[in-house]
Amino acid sequence: MDDISIASLLAILAGLIVMSGFFSSSETALMALNRYRLRHLVEQKNRGAVLAHRLLQQPDRLIGVILLGNNAVNIIAASLATIIGYRLYGEPGIFMASAVLTLVIIIFAEVTPKTLAALYPERVAFPASFVLSPLLRVTWVIVRSINFVTNGLLQLVGVSPGTSRNEALSPEELRTVVQQAGGLVPDVHQEMLLSILDLESVTVEDIMIPKSEIVGIDLDNDWPDIVEQLIHTQHTRVPVFRDSMDQVIGFTHLRRLLKYLKDDSLTEKILLADLRPPYFIPETTPLNKQLLNFQKEKRRVALAVNEYGDIQGLVVLEDILEEIVGEFTTDPAAIHQDIFPQKDGSYLINATITVRELKRALQWELPTDGPKTLNGLILEHMQDIPKSGTSLRLYGNPVEILQTQHNSVKTVKLSIVHSGMQQAVP
Repeated sequence: MDDISIASLLAILAGLIVMSGFFSSSETALMALNRYRLRHLVEQKNRGAVLAHRLLQQPDRLIGVILLGNNAVNIIAASLATIIGYRLYGEPGIFMASAVLTLVIIIFAEVTPKTLAALYPERVAFPASFVLSPLLRVTWVIVRSINFVTNGLLQLVGVSPGTSRNEALSPEELRTVVQQAGGLVPDVHQEMLLSILDLESVTVEDIMIPKSEIVGIDLDNDWPDIVEQLIHTQHTRVPVFRDSMDQVIGFTHLRRLLKYLKDDSLTEKILLADLRPPYFIPETTPLNKQLLNFQKEKRRVALAVNEYGDIQGLVVLEDILEEIVGEFTTDPAAIHQDIFPQKDGSYLINATITVRELKRALQWELPTDGPKTLNGLILEHMQDIPKSGTSLRLYGNPVEILQTQHNSVKTVKLSIVHSGMQQAVP
């Protein structure tokens, strides 16, 4: 060692510090990699990503080879610094070399490379994987021996190193990922993704058409009236019943009846032969499950029943899709098919609208864990059936009852005073 010049020793020391920085930055970069982006890059056959993913599959061996290399380099560097210090300044140089080397390692081999690796993990981790992978194979015996001892120590304190970490995201975590996607995902797509996540917390009861609002064909009516109703109905699939909806027989598809209606040859026998048996579902079914059930059963409309088997309402596939993509409406003057803006800034609202639809359309903070319709919300607030002309303040906004029918509120006028709500457009 005495034959080596100071300049050569300093050059070797500088190289060792660079190597130390490499091991430090590699550890930080590999641990900071986005696991989901890494998997995507692996599927794209990115060579660096494949190697990095393979290394991360066995984190104990990865950490072992990095720390083995880093500590070996730092120990050799400390020895060289001691020799250099002693040869330059004698015994005081030993302490001077230790102090200077410590500062140099912290700045150039720890803080700086680790910060760089944390900011650009892929740029550091992928090239480093090409070095660490063969190094792990070369030092396999030593790393395996070290891991054997460390894993044994971990097992003594109840930790199983072989247990893989669960990297699956919960719905709440996935929601956060979507919300933080920023400009990577357009706002409208973010809303759709969040709506899909919400389907699990929404039930059929929340979006179904109430039983009293179901439009159907009563076979006890006069036949000319039935034909007239079929001709003018706005629905494609119509329930058919006798006397009341509780006696539903099935559903008819208007498209299949058009040829009979066209030549005026439709009879009750033809109508009954065309019927498809009704499809009943529990009103407490989550929408995500019901969406799959519709697909499985090849159905688009179902009748929701309560725990006693009584029909409570009707739900169609479009209702669930609207929970994801938003309301479908063909009226340009309406922000919702049941909400009509007025020139004075108020709204005329069909009180059968669901609370969820009203809340989503006007950004009105309404509770969704109680009544399911605006009518129910008003009745719960009033504790009585209000008469036309009655005014009330409902969750911060004035509401005027314009029309009541059959012991329920039919139409209301909503005036906006809450600044967080959407303003009407004449």
